[in-house]
Amino acid sequence: MSDYSVHAPMQEQLRLRLERTVKALRANRMDACWVAAKEDALEKVRCLLKEGETVACGGSMTLDECGIMELLRSGAYNFLDRAAVPAEEIPALFRRSFSADSYLMSSNAITESGELYNVDGNGNRVAALIYGPESVIVVAGANKIVQDIPAAVQRVKQIAAPANSTRLHTGTPCTECGFCAGIKGDFAAGCKTEGRICCQYVVSGYQRHPNRIKVILVAETLGY
Repeated sequence: MSDYSVHAPMQEQLRLRLERTVKALRANRMDACWVAAKEDALEKVRCLLKEGETVACGGSMTLDECGIMELLRSGAYNFLDRAAVPAEEIPALFRRSFSADSYLMSSNAITESGELYNVDGNGNRVAALIYGPESVIVVAGANKIVQDIPAAVQRVKQIAAPANSTRLHTGTPCTECGFCAGIKGDFAAGCKTEGRICCQYVVSGYQRHPNRIKVILVAETLGY
């Protein structure tokens, strides 16, 4: 019997997609690479950080799944940890994050054309992505890669927003029906509820400051 794996063609197509996306991100002046597993992503992040530097992060299941949150809390860094302060101090911590040496996050979607698409509620994560921290490190699973911005918009409305809203117990309509109330509208269409997490929309394309944004793609399914 042949030992040829039926999954080999799928793995090859995944590799090609990762390489296309990395090439496009580099063309947009982001320092991009891809790794085979989340353990490799953890080591990449470790190499990009310096002991003692000030580090902050956006909320991310991907960072947690990769063991990166544990690394940040190891004591090797001055980590601005939102989980370690009272709720009333979080806004001030978010503002301090803008002057961090490194800011870590995932991305809601990454296009094969080399763009990052991110949607926030408060906007602290996308604000730090755009301006402030000297270095931004984005870690994302291959499941976040989409063909283009319209596909990225749909990914958020159909997958990321409902899953994150459920995780955060927002009580928004998408937690009940499984998709955004604005699924048939434009990118900013949605519900009108207090718990809405889709308020700020940012596309990161060609960068004025080369390699400030570093993107680590992982050939696994990670986060939402």
